[in-house]
Amino acid sequence: MDEMNQEVSGMKEFSAGDIVTGKVVKIEEKQVLVDVGYKVEGIVPISELSSLHVEKASDAVNEGDELTLQVKKVEDDEIVLSKRAVDADKAWQDLEAKFESGEIFEAEVKDVVKGGLVVDIGLRGFIPASLVETYYVEDFEDYKGKTLSLKVVELDREQNRVILSHRAVVEEEESAKKQEVLQSLEEGQVIEGTVQRLTDFGAFVNLGGIDGLVHISQLSHQHVEKAADVVEEGQSVKVKVLSVDRDNERISLSLKATQPGPWHDIQNKVNSGETLEGTVRRLVSFGAFVEVFPGVEGLVHISQISNRHIGTPDEVLEEGQTVQVKVLDVDEGAKRLSLSMKELERDETRADIEQYEKEEDNSGFSLSDMIGDKLDKYKK
Repeated sequence: MDEMNQEVSGMKEFSAGDIVTGKVVKIEEKQVLVDVGYKVEGIVPISELSSLHVEKASDAVNEGDELTLQVKKVEDDEIVLSKRAVDADKAWQDLEAKFESGEIFEAEVKDVVKGGLVVDIGLRGFIPASLVETYYVEDFEDYKGKTLSLKVVELDREQNRVILSHRAVVEEEESAKKQEVLQSLEEGQVIEGTVQRLTDFGAFVNLGGIDGLVHISQLSHQHVEKAADVVEEGQSVKVKVLSVDRDNERISLSLKATQPGPWHDIQNKVNSGETLEGTVRRLVSFGAFVEVFPGVEGLVHISQISNRHIGTPDEVLEEGQTVQVKVLDVDEGAKRLSLSMKELERDETRADIEQYEKEEDNSGFSLSDMIGDKLDKYKK
């Protein structure tokens, strides 16, 4: 009897709210038995093992684990403990510090529920669907088991509410990358980018963290009706930086500046004396500009329009008219092409005369044929 009294007196005394440590000695389906130095083994109900729903106790702890627990209830023949309460208190302190500092941390997605994702951070943390990514996600099933970088955006201990955001982390990273790229860009620089989206006034090209605008006038050396005629979303392109406005984060780009112009190597495409077909684009007082290649216009001076005297080009020509012209001179450096319609007319007239003379020579008809008979009679 004395030995029993000594053994009982050596037992630890516990009160509700105490924090104790113990070793898991047995795992049952709905509870865990822990040796905490009390006269009976402590019970941790499955509901007190984790802040998340647990199907089996073995999903949360293993036999032999050392646990820090909070005493929930003490009776002579029973002591009820909670792991969840200790984890939650520690987690709240940790989260409050992270919330104040804006610290980024990682957590594994434990469950996908209606409206978002659930993570275990010592207590139940919720990531609303709108705070998962910077873009719309239709199905979140692939996120289960995935580790995400997160920031705390809302805490309410009384309501036991913990709202987390992965989107805030992504936006922060994108902002940092955006500033990095923005500071590295210089006027005149040629870089590669990806066409992000098309608009009525041009195309936005992603440069690896920030978008720049290629105005529709800078897409091609030729006239462009709509951006889709030249580029498509997702296409990789090389662009030249025209200007950088760091204060307003605006970047002007040019696609056509990275491509050979319509006048490039024109002297190897066109030879003096060559005949070309073109379209009258503009009429001016001193002549007509005729486009002979996309983006390449040559001048037909008023004196070279017709063999007859004219007062204005519109006496003979109209805009949009297709004409044949002869190349008089090519100057690639000055981007100047001199053309003539009059010379072509003369060439055609000369060719007609030569053809006529040729036909005359081959006809076998001569003056002797006309007076031959009369000469024969005279001789007789």
